[in-house]
Amino acid sequence: MRAHDGLVSQHRRRVAGGLVCAAVLVTAAALFTPVGGGDGAGPGGTAREAAPAAGPGPEGGPPGSAPPGGAPAPAAAETAVGAYLDYGEKGVRRIAEFSRWLGGAEIRVGHTYLPGDRWENIEGGHGFLDSWAKWRRAENDRMLVVNVPMMERNEERLGDGEVRTLLRRGASGAYDQHFYRLAQRLVALKVPDTVLVPGWEMNGTTYSHRCGPDPAAWKAYWTRIVRVMRMVPGQQLRFDFTATRGRDAIPWTECYPGDKVVDIIGLDAYDQPEGLSFEDQIKEPYGLRDHAAFAAAHRKPISFPEWGLFRGGDNSAYMRGMLDWMSDHKPLYQTITDYCPHGVWQCGQNPRAAALYRSVVSGGTAPEEPGEPQEPEWPEIPDPPEAEVPDPPEDDGSCESRLPGWLRDWFGDEDC
Repeated sequence: MRAHDGLVSQHRRRVAGGLVCAAVLVTAAALFTPVGGGDGAGPGGTAREAAPAAGPGPEGGPPGSAPPGGAPAPAAAETAVGAYLDYGEKGVRRIAEFSRWLGGAEIRVGHTYLPGDRWENIEGGHGFLDSWAKWRRAENDRMLVVNVPMMERNEERLGDGEVRTLLRRGASGAYDQHFYRLAQRLVALKVPDTVLVPGWEMNGTTYSHRCGPDPAAWKAYWTRIVRVMRMVPGQQLRFDFTATRGRDAIPWTECYPGDKVVDIIGLDAYDQPEGLSFEDQIKEPYGLRDHAAFAAAHRKPISFPEWGLFRGGDNSAYMRGMLDWMSDHKPLYQTITDYCPHGVWQCGQNPRAAALYRSVVSGGTAPEEPGEPQEPEWPEIPDPPEAEVPDPPEDDGSCESRLPGWLRDWFGDEDC
């Protein structure tokens, strides 16, 4: 499921930008050797940290999910709320407008995507992250979430063979410098605690950074990205492993790279496929329930970086279900995808679901929007009293009694 249709085409800017200074590159190059020791990546980029052994899940859940009675995952004291409103500066400006629509509700999460067309853009070049960093720095409790493509040409529908080759190159360290530069940039912008979502929806088929063609190489590549970025002095980055709900092309548990390189376990959960009830979205294999159970088994908080309406149209049952689910399971953060057909504020296609979202997220403080004009209620007007009509004069045969005065004047008395 594409979270930002057309994002790549909108980002094909060819602005000339400066490179990182040579001294920094030389220093970084020394760090790009395979990480040794303990649970690091061994020679050739093979990750030494194996994913936890898979066990039977509860009630037919996915491998590795929590056993009945297992310890719950750490829950957020209060879920940070945000929305994907636009990828660039326009998205930053719209956060305040979105908050006003919600009656002044606090929007703590800014969510954007790095374009996946070229490596220089995946590195966050050309000042792409500057306005987002400024917004994040304005308040201490704000959170910046950035989706990071794991390879360039990410939306060019590359074949499985080419994807497999690229994943193995990444696992061997061929692309380390790009992620190191991104981490350096985030530290320089004074947003070292950014939440990164690399390789999102890896269990699907939309992106070149998908897992299916070679799960082992994908996990080794993810591990290498995290280790390289954690080498940057001053970083406090958190890494969110986010699949799409359901099995899709491959069970997302088969792509999980291990607890030591994952901080948050997310899920993109749109209302799809058509006709699937929200209850079934909970119970399906690798669905909402299995996501919560898997995170609990691995002692990780959950998140919903993308969610929203889709195949079911203006589905208030889905909206109520998701809001209740998040209230009960308290993700670290949640950001609805707010453009058509998914959204509630910037999309007029979903008035019933939008009204429900607005009421719940605003806590009932959002002002009423003007509705259809109503016919005014007119006061009841009593019928007027009947006027008394005088009886006509009796006809005594005289001219005066038979003709009005003006006719007598016209005809004369002799013609009366």
